[in-house]
Amino acid sequence: MSLIGNVLWIIFGGFLSALGWLIAGLLWCITVVGIPVGIQCFKLASLSLCPFGKKVTHNGGAGSFLLNVLWFLFSGMELALGNLILGCILCVTIVGIPFGKQFFKIAGLALAPFGAQIE
Repeated sequence: MSLIGNVLWIIFGGFLSALGWLIAGLLWCITVVGIPVGIQCFKLASLSLCPFGKKVTHNGGAGSFLLNVLWFLFSGMELALGNLILGCILCVTIVGIPFGKQFFKIAGLALAPFGAQIE
């Protein structure tokens, strides 16, 4: 079931979400200091391509908090807003509600991605 969900996910906006994460990761990797942030963006781009069947747990410390603050100021709001808008659009229909929920999950990650483990 998750295979069908992931294929439909890519068609209904998952590709756009993953593309946003990839662009953010490439922009962060321009500087040496931003490479760890860019690597996390690439991990979350893979989650954006196939979110069904994966769970996210949060367990961060002080370092994760500081990176999340920087992330929120420079890249987080744009990605979160894009995923939130796509989630709201898909939740208009009953069929789109599961896809909208996945967009809301990714929007939450876009606000604070550091300290998150993808299982």
